[in-house]
Amino acid sequence: MPKSAIDFPTPTRIHVAVAVRDVDRSLAFYRTLFGCEPAKVRPGYAKFEVVDPPLNFTLNQAQEGIGHRGPQHLGIQVKHSDAVAEAQHRMESAGIETLVETQTNCCHAIQDKFWAIDPDGHRWEVFVVTQADAPATEPVPSIVDPDCCAPSCCPDEQQAEVAKPEPDCCAPSCCA
Repeated sequence: MPKSAIDFPTPTRIHVAVAVRDVDRSLAFYRTLFGCEPAKVRPGYAKFEVVDPPLNFTLNQAQEGIGHRGPQHLGIQVKHSDAVAEAQHRMESAGIETLVETQTNCCHAIQDKFWAIDPDGHRWEVFVVTQADAPATEPVPSIVDPDCCAPSCCPDEQQAEVAKPEPDCCAPSCCA
């Protein structure tokens, strides 16, 4: 099983992805708040790897007229694919559906992960970064509609109770 390409001092850390109007404008605020420089900056994207508290915090450019600003999704970053598999097994054993993505190019990195949605529709991912810098891919929208997995966002034939992320109606699935 792959090991994390990103090192951090704790066994896990929380991940929060936030959509903002202007990443460049927001950088000054978050540099000051966290007291550190971002670990990665790309057009429409910035990532802070905060040591205390242990946090993987990303800014994602909100597209005009699409989605919303604010929290996009939440996550738990781990150091090994075995930890992803253990968490997925725990969720599925409790009857919670998951959507698995392996070796996916997400937010300028290669990741193994799974997604689950809590009863109120909050999207959570558990993931390991297996390659810190991924090759550039075709541009995709940098924000996920917070209701993307709600029946109202899916085409008519998919509007029957969507209870988990569906790749056909919920693209892109992340930005971690």
